[in-house]
Amino acid sequence: MAHFKTEQDDWLIVYLKYLLFVFNFFFWVGGAAVLAVGIWTLVEKSGYLSVLASSTFATSAYILIFAGALVMATGFLGFGTILREQKGCLSTYFCLLLVIFLVELVAGVLAHVYYQRLSDELKQHLNQTLTKNYGQPGATQITASVDRLQQDFKCCGSTSSADWQRSTYILSREAEGRWVPDSCCKTVVVRCGRRAHPSNIYKVEGGCLTKLEQFLADHLLLMGAVGIGVACLQICGMVLTCCLHRRLQRHFY
Repeated sequence: MAHFKTEQDDWLIVYLKYLLFVFNFFFWVGGAAVLAVGIWTLVEKSGYLSVLASSTFATSAYILIFAGALVMATGFLGFGTILREQKGCLSTYFCLLLVIFLVELVAGVLAHVYYQRLSDELKQHLNQTLTKNYGQPGATQITASVDRLQQDFKCCGSTSSADWQRSTYILSREAEGRWVPDSCCKTVVVRCGRRAHPSNIYKVEGGCLTKLEQFLADHLLLMGAVGIGVACLQICGMVLTCCLHRRLQRHFY
């Protein structure tokens, strides 16, 4: 009977090891996806970060990068742990899974909170950026961000091109008679902003505000979906790790 129990424990340990190995592979792939989304957010979309009032969006991306890198490192540890069957390594592996889960939970909460107040922040800050900061000394990065925003989204102004008529830059001599910045033009050439005609500049309903809000909302949902997916894998991994740890304890003691 004791011999049968030992064989049964051996079979369960092998079964749990295979399950944990498969989980760890998908967990590692998920970590690579989290890392890729975080890096993509900062590299490809960093040009828009200057027009945001808070750093919550960028912070969420940095947390995702940290979590993704930690997931991949933990994945390598997981493969070694499964092969060696060391209870100490399993405990460390479990603790790392728990830490990663908490980090992603923080990123998810930040993304959710920012998603809830995204519209109000953009309405208050984007128009202020266009009217007070654009084209001003020391605001080169903001000016470049607004220009890129208008060209990428093919829009002009916060809610419409008329927003630029209250701009400090447009009212200054530096504007050289422009009605809107040159980045509002469908085909950008020097001083093309002097002719504020629909055939020349973008007349998009809702302006840049609507497009930027939708873009950021979609991106926050993407970050949240990737984070939730990896978090679900982590829960499975923690359960499997606990089961394997207990079986190893029963097997050797």
